Amino acid sequence: MTPPATPGTPIPGTVPTGGAAPTPGTVPSGGAAAVGEPLLIELLTLAQRRLARDLAARLEAEGCTLDQWRVMRCLTDDAGRSMGDLAQALLIPQASLSRIVDALTEAGLAYRRQDEQDRRRITAHLSRRGLVRLERLDALAAAHDAAVRTACGTTDPGRLLRHLTEV
Repeated sequence: MTPPATPGTPIPGTVPTGGAAPTPGTVPSGGAAAVGEPLLIELLTLAQRRLARDLAARLEAEGCTLDQWRVMRCLTDDAGRSMGDLAQALLIPQASLSRIVDALTEAGLAYRRQDEQDRRRITAHLSRRGLVRLERLDALAAAHDAAVRTACGTTDPGRLLRHLTEV
């Protein structure tokens, strides 16, 4: 299993060509003067990207993408979810979501059904095979979460955020 991100681990795509990664909240050399402390959005984005990258690697080893796992988690109730509801809940564009649900359907992990009250409405559902698969994926995600919390030495969200955003 991939260990959680450690302080100072660069995020792919954030290091400018020919130089070190700038500290969040500062402007690289050649730009304007440094800005004060990093903004909350910068810290949260950095933490989210590191967590997502590490969890995505673990899920990929199981043949699943991070977004597929997220969709599967939203489909655990028997009622199913419309594509619009899923897109809104997960903040995934509908075109991308359709491809994700198509892949889950092709793998036998999900299926679509026409709504009984409104025949124009199509809902996505997790299959029994999908539920079994999700249990394994959720166990990986829980292990990842526990490893991050252990590496940070705390379950306090503020301390976790500071640890995850150290550069």
